[in-house]
Amino acid sequence: MHEFEVLADAVRRRLLAVLALGEQPAGVLTDIARDEFGISQPAVSQHLRVLRENGFATVRAEGTRRIYALDRAGVDAASRALAQLTDPLAQRLDALHTEVARGRRAASENRERKIS
Repeated sequence: MHEFEVLADAVRRRLLAVLALGEQPAGVLTDIARDEFGISQPAVSQHLRVLRENGFATVRAEGTRRIYALDRAGVDAASRALAQLTDPLAQRLDALHTEVARGRRAASENRERKIS
């Protein structure tokens, strides 16, 4: 699943926002999602699975509880994907800047030749 598809869902974005504050037990995440979105525990589990399988969250066992944490790998991948959308414009502006500087330098050299 593409990073943007993972982040397109409001429940998953909310769960990531909570995980960005620190590790959370699955029960806390379920309560938040149930209260705010009115979804069932299995639906929350499905969203957590999507986050885990796509590198946005990790889970570890602590006794009988499952503790979730934010996985920077997914967030970084989304940042890179977003940067790829903006880089072509940045590259074109850099090329334009280079051409303008080259033109100014050539014009300056031509003026100096005419003077001497």
